Amino acid sequence: RYEKRQDFAVVMQPFFRNTLLPLDGTSKPDLSFFAADCFHFSARGYAEMATALWNNMLEPVGEKQTYNNFTHDRTKLKCPNLESPFLSTTRNSGFRNADLSLEETEPLVPYWAVIVAAVAGVLAGSL
Repeated sequence: RYEKRQDFAVVMQPFFRNTLLPLDGTSKPDLSFFAADCFHFSARGYAEMATALWNNMLEPVGEKQTYNNFTHDRTKLKCPNLESPFLSTTRNSGFRNADLSLEETEPLVPYWAVIVAAVAGVLAGSL
């Protein structure tokens, strides 16, 4: 939808895709990354996620890190450089040769399959 625009870009940032639960020294979940409700992140957890998101925005499309290692190490924070002083987009990363032609293509999954899967999931969950 936005790939042909020169003034706007949408880029997936996959830093959380393969992230595992951080563990402490006893191989138990490190609760210092989570708030008191054990669902939301604590300030430490948000700092780790912010670092991972920032690094993802600077990495070229197709080469983005898909995990976060929770090291609490600020030296892993990436900075823009002379070769790539901007946030990475599909166009400026040279991904897919940046020759963006948006042709109508058939979706990989028919729309009705998504509906059937959602209804089946709700029924299975309610059982």
